[in-house]
Amino acid sequence: MTPPNPVPDSAGAIAAAVRAGEASALEIVESHLRRIARFNPEVNALSVLFGDRARAAAVEVDAALSAGDDPGPLAGVPFSVKENIDLTWSATTNGWRGLADAVPERDATIVRRLRRAGAVPVGRGNMPDFGMRWDTDNDLFGRTLNPWNRDRSAGGSSGGDAVAVATGMSALGLGNDFGGSLRLPAYAAGVVGLRPSQGRVPRAAVRGQSVALTLQQFSVNGPLARTVGDAALALGVLQGWDADDPMSVVAPPPSIHVPRRVGVVREPGGGGVHPEVAAGIERAAASLARDGWDVVDVEAPHLEEAAVLWRRLSCTDMLMSLDPAVLGQPLGRSATWFLRDSTAAAGPYETAREYAEAWARRAAIAADWRRLQVDVPLLLGPVSTSRMREPDHDLGGQEPADRAWRDLWLTVAANFLGLPALALPTGPGTDGMPTGVQLIGPSFGEDLLVEAGRAVEAGVPPLAALPGLSRA
Repeated sequence: MTPPNPVPDSAGAIAAAVRAGEASALEIVESHLRRIARFNPEVNALSVLFGDRARAAAVEVDAALSAGDDPGPLAGVPFSVKENIDLTWSATTNGWRGLADAVPERDATIVRRLRRAGAVPVGRGNMPDFGMRWDTDNDLFGRTLNPWNRDRSAGGSSGGDAVAVATGMSALGLGNDFGGSLRLPAYAAGVVGLRPSQGRVPRAAVRGQSVALTLQQFSVNGPLARTVGDAALALGVLQGWDADDPMSVVAPPPSIHVPRRVGVVREPGGGGVHPEVAAGIERAAASLARDGWDVVDVEAPHLEEAAVLWRRLSCTDMLMSLDPAVLGQPLGRSATWFLRDSTAAAGPYETAREYAEAWARRAAIAADWRRLQVDVPLLLGPVSTSRMREPDHDLGGQEPADRAWRDLWLTVAANFLGLPALALPTGPGTDGMPTGVQLIGPSFGEDLLVEAGRAVEAGVPPLAALPGLSRA
């Protein structure tokens, strides 16, 4: 099946074409809307579509160009916005029926920044209730399907945005990552997911309502893209201090005295990895070595402890903030099951002393990671130690909940420590699904991540066209 009117393959190429007058923003948006009309019914990635409003925004970009004004570095680039990020064009539902009518009064700072850079929202990305799951399904919008294989999960929680980017329905996706919610869907869909350092990109406006400590420390907003360069381009627009988010900061300048050394974490936790995952890691490590990086094997410090603390702290906070008595009505069916199974398996903290000691222990673990990353700044390893599992792989009792979490020890450790991480594909697997890896950097080491990510990207086989779709 050939898609209508192929468009440039990257956000950077789209913006360059629009700014050079080789294509109009309206033409670009119309092309993406046609792709959405044709392919979204197959995968259910975009929960809400913005046809007329997207066209009007594109016309504004074209008018700015015609008037000799600079429309911004993302001129005409279509992007999707996850259901838990404020955009006044539709309700910020968090994937939950209880917020189906919750239309915000203001756009989130990161949405405003993308729009001021000339980017155009084309739809909302689907997600599980409150982003709790490692799969994308809810009672409000239904399930997002993996475009490579409908029998595999699309990942979560930014699954809708990842699939929209992978299928060419949007050029960028705007999501967030509390426990792999950008990187796991990127791995599932064969795209790039960038989790910035804690505070580098504003998270959400804080307006009087208390914010759980785990949300403050573990969750960040970030981009999904088709290339490492596009993710870096988006980060340049998104980052920076914001008065509405007290956790946001101005990133320090990159250090010029950082060794080009990568530590390979081959088997996080020592439980083995799937052969296809191991092959992807080997391809990435070989690409980095060819590019002149010093590649060594390492063990991630205190990995199991970091993963356990992340899980128990998260479940403790979720039980309080997502209690139906607090929300006013219950979560959706799958979210209710996930919260029940995960909290039972994790063992939430029952006393203030236990909770405080867990946060105190975080500093000691972070110190050992920091000492390692002075000498070995980047860690290379799997996003998940398994291939993407079946839909609802994280449901069904404590054992599936444990298994889903164990797959992601290295991934959630980055959240626990507030570190930046970049997930990217490493070519096709023999099962027809993308393989992929992640690079974890030191705090505010995104420049180093991007440099290494480009080397991996250039050295691995490209992914073939999606079944029924064209990678134009």
